[in-house]
Amino acid sequence: MTDQPNAGGGKSHGRLSIRASLQPRDLMAEPQVRGAWTAQVITLFPEAFPGVLGLSLTGRALAEGLWNLRTTDLRPFGIGRHRNVDDTPAGGGAGMVIRPDVMDAALREAGPGLPVIYLSPRGKPFTQARARALANGPGMTLICGRFEGVDQRVLDAHAVEEISIGDYVLTGGELAAQVLIDATVRLIPRVLGNQESLAEESFSDGLLEHPQYTKPALWEGRAIPEVLLSGNHAAIATWRRDMAERLTKERRPDLWRAYGETRMDPAKDRQLSGASDQSRDYREQPKELKR
Repeated sequence: MTDQPNAGGGKSHGRLSIRASLQPRDLMAEPQVRGAWTAQVITLFPEAFPGVLGLSLTGRALAEGLWNLRTTDLRPFGIGRHRNVDDTPAGGGAGMVIRPDVMDAALREAGPGLPVIYLSPRGKPFTQARARALANGPGMTLICGRFEGVDQRVLDAHAVEEISIGDYVLTGGELAAQVLIDATVRLIPRVLGNQESLAEESFSDGLLEHPQYTKPALWEGRAIPEVLLSGNHAAIATWRRDMAERLTKERRPDLWRAYGETRMDPAKDRQLSGASDQSRDYREQPKELKR
C-alpha cells in the first residue's frame, strides 16, 4: 500500500515510504516522511501514542511531516504462547524484569541509525542542552520500561543511553518518552510558529525565564511592572535579564553556580543576593502591608 498522488497535482507532503506496523491494534501502515526527524518508541502500550504529541503544535507538525513517530509493540516479541516479555529478577526480589532476548528482538526490528535511550530514574538528568543535541540529529529510539526495568545485558549490548526526567518513579516509561519527544520536537525548525520564542525561554542561556505578564494592566490590585509598559526596549531587556538571574539564583542554585562560573560578575552576584532577600521579605509580608 502506498499513498496515491494528489489528483490536483499538488504536493503529497513528502510521504515517500510506508512502514508496516507491528501493532495488532490496527494492522495498518504508518506513513513516514523520508529524511524527517524520527522518534521510534518501543513500548508495551503503543496505544498511548501519540497522546498529547498529537495535539497543538507538535500534532500539526506531525501531520505536516516535519517529524515522524513510529511505535513498536514489545508484546509480539514475547516468549511462548502467552508472549511473556519478563521474568523474575536474578538473585531474587520483588517484581519482574524485561528479558534481554525480547528487548533485543524489538531493538533489531526498530533498526539501527538512531541513538537508543532508555527512560530510567537512574539515568542522567535530561537537560535542554541534550534536547537541542537530539533535535539536531536524525531522531531517537526510546525504550519504555515497565516492572523492575530491563535486563542490563541488552542495554550494554546496544550501548543504550539512560536518561531520567526527574528524581521520582513512574509506573512506566511512556509518559517520560512523551516528555523527551515534546521537548525535542519543539526545537525542530518550523514546528513552533515563532522560533524567536526559543531564544528567551528557560535554560536557553543557562537561566530560568523571567516572569511574564499580559493584559489587564491592573488585576486584583496587582499591576504589571512599569518598565514593561514604558516602551523602552533597552530597559525592558535589562529588567528581564535581572529577573532571570534573580530567579535562577533563588530557585536553582545548581544552574546559578554553572552560570556564575563563566558569566557572572561577583559584585553583581552579591547585589542579587540582597535583591533576592528583599524580594522574599516582600512576598512574606501580609497583603494589606504590600499595598
